[in-house]
This record gives sequence, C-alpha cells and structure tokens, in this order.
Amino acid sequence: MKKIVLSGALLLGAFMSFAQTAALKAKVAQKAQALESKVVTWRRDFHQNPELSNREFKTSEKVAAHLRSLGIEVQTGVAKTGVVGILKGGKPGPVVALRADMDALPVKERVDIPFASKAMGEYNGQPVSVMHACGHDSHVAILMGTAEILASMKSELKGTVKFIFQPAEEGAPEGEEGGAGLMVKEGVLENPKVDAVFGLHISAQAPVGTIRYRPKGTMAASDWFKIKLKGKQAHGATPWQGIDPIVTASQIVMGLQTIVSRNAPLTESAAVVTVGQINAGVRSNIIPEELNMNGTIRTLDTQVQDMIHARMKQVATNIAESAGAIAEVSITKMCPVTFNDPSLTEKMVPTLEAVAGKENVFLTSAATGAEDFAFYQEKVPGLFFFLGGAPKGKKESETASHHTPDFYIDEGGFVLGMKAMTNLTLDYMEMNAGKAINTTGK
Repeated sequence: MKKIVLSGALLLGAFMSFAQTAALKAKVAQKAQALESKVVTWRRDFHQNPELSNREFKTSEKVAAHLRSLGIEVQTGVAKTGVVGILKGGKPGPVVALRADMDALPVKERVDIPFASKAMGEYNGQPVSVMHACGHDSHVAILMGTAEILASMKSELKGTVKFIFQPAEEGAPEGEEGGAGLMVKEGVLENPKVDAVFGLHISAQAPVGTIRYRPKGTMAASDWFKIKLKGKQAHGATPWQGIDPIVTASQIVMGLQTIVSRNAPLTESAAVVTVGQINAGVRSNIIPEELNMNGTIRTLDTQVQDMIHARMKQVATNIAESAGAIAEVSITKMCPVTFNDPSLTEKMVPTLEAVAGKENVFLTSAATGAEDFAFYQEKVPGLFFFLGGAPKGKKESETASHHTPDFYIDEGGFVLGMKAMTNLTLDYMEMNAGKAINTTGK
C-alpha cells in the first residue's frame, strides 16, 4: 500500500511540475509577443547609434538602466564597458548565463532605412563610419526583452540567471584587451558560478522563423599572423642589385595557399589561410628594403591548427631564404573554436524545436567565421545557435553578408529569439531543479 501511495504521489508531483512548466511557457509566448514592438524600438535605437569595440558607453548605460528597472542586480564596467545582470530566482537551482554582444564595426552603411547609421568613430587612430553590420544591436535588444520576461517570473525560477552584455566581440582596438576573454578573466562566470551558457547570433542568410545549430565545432578558431620580410633596397631599374621583398612576398602568398590545399585534411576539417594586408615601398621606382604582411588563419581542429602554424613558418622562412631575404613569422592565437557541448546540445535541441517548430530547426555546417563566445565554452558547457534574420522568400545569394555596407536584418525573428533564450533557461533549470547554487565561485 505504501508503494502505491508513494507512486501516486510521485506521479502527481510530476504532473503538477509539467503543468507549471506548461503554464510558464504559455506565459513566455504571450510576453514575448507583447514585447516585440519594444524590442524593435530598442534595436533601431542601437542601430542608429552604434559604438565600436570597448567604446560601448551609451549602449551599456541603456542596458544597465533597463536591467535596474526590472529589479535585477547590475554590475557595470566589466571588461571595460560590459554589463552583467544577476536575477536570483525564488527556488534553488543552477546558474544559467545568457550572452549578447554589443559592439559595432567600422563600416559605412548603405541600407536605405529610416534608422540607418550615420555615426562616426575612431578605429586604430583613423576616423571611420560606424555600423551594426553584424547584428549585435539585435542581440542586445533580444536579451533585454528576455531579461524582462524572466524578471516577471522571478518567484517561479528554479535557479539564477546571469545576463552578460559583452563588449568587443569584434576584437579590441590595437593595444587594448577586451571581449569574452577579458570578461572570463575578470570572473564573469563566477560568483555565482555558471553551470551553462547560451548565446545566439542572428543570421542574414537564414530565413526568419528558423534556427540553425551544430554540436561540437560550430565556428572556427581565429589566429592572426604577421610576416616581416627583410630584403635589400635597390633602384627599380636595377633589381639585380637588391633583394626584392615584394616578389618574395608574392611567392610566399602562393606558398601559404598550398598548406590548405595540400596539407590540411579538408574532408575532415575545413581550414583557411588568408593574407589580408601587404605594406611596402614609398615610390614606384624603388625596391623597398622591408615588407609587412598580415592575415588570418581559421581552423576547426587543434591538430590542424598546430600543423598550419608550423608549416606557415617553414614555408615563409624557406621561400625567403631561397630569395636571399629573411622572414620573421609571428602567429597570435585570438579566439578558440566555438564548441557546442554535445551532451548539452542534445538535451536542449528539443527546446529549440518546441519554440520554432521541428520543421524550422536545422543542423548546419561548420562556419569558418569566429566567435569569442568560445571563451565561455572553454570554461562551462555552452550552446551557441543561429537565429534566422533574412526576409522569407529571399535566397541566401540575394542577401548581403555580415560585415558589409548592405547588411540587413528582418526584425520578424525577434520574438522567436526571446522565446528560444527564455525557454532554454527554463528547461535547463527544470532538468537541474534543486541543484544548490554555488555563490563562492569555486
């Protein structure tokens, strides 16, 4: 009899928990829909007033003011201009972090919209136009809306939510530190210690209403390289009297491309080596003494990354030596692979399918773009996914890519973004209900 009573009590408890969760999700859907116009207004304000990396002063002020208005504990000045909000739920449970990036790019907008950016800024000492050409304005607005929804159900939350509004995802200015790496260094994942982190990126190439994800390696590690070539200056009319670093550099550029085409296991893992800058010379009739070459390396596997680094040094050094020049190669690791924890991803995909419809959630290919969300994922399990932002009916080839003057986002996906972030939080908390919150950060 005791076993029957106990079994019945467990079933009743499970049913009540399911009913409470279902009620919360219905509440989320209603609130997200009601917040849509507010989120669109925020996004347009951020879009019209973009700020470069480590200079997100007004953006962070607006974010902090909104979080405070919701009764959320706020920390400012994290990693220079970052804002962190802590919302402690009414019940014990895990700590879930939600992240949005705030910075814009040195790009001049060409899109004909009423809230187009006409802002100017300074990038590495040069005056530049500034534009949200990657959708970070959308990320901030969506997370502000998510914070408003979760704050409205604070007493029902089974855990704590940490809202991370991060500066400098696009990289700190030269000579500065910033972004997710600095936030981690300053303890954003501690006190209370984060158990899981979720983030989204809007995509101008994915239709509104869809979500794309990938377990394991999702976006590439990003490394920067510099090659300094030392030759011998000579008159352009007598090249045999000098050692031409420009001709040598041309050979090195072609040699670097063979590393990917002939040494990288491309059927297993993609890789890219791109030379983006070559600077040398002051006159058309002088062969310069020195040349500087800069570029980027993208890899999705650490072994391939190590191989490419070694081969680049070997190729550049030996080609330079064959020409009588000297090559100095330096490689800086900027951002690790954006790695979606396989177990976490498997558990949370049903949540994405529930909010978007199973037919609208797709497994995507790995991307060679980089995301510093990876720094959080190095410390705690994380899931980073892509939210559709292209107008329905538009082919991918018809939409401007990110980081370009014509970049455009359809705002019709913002409700889905809020629902996804909120429900990931609620479902993760439900899966780990009762877990003690670690407030010591250890």
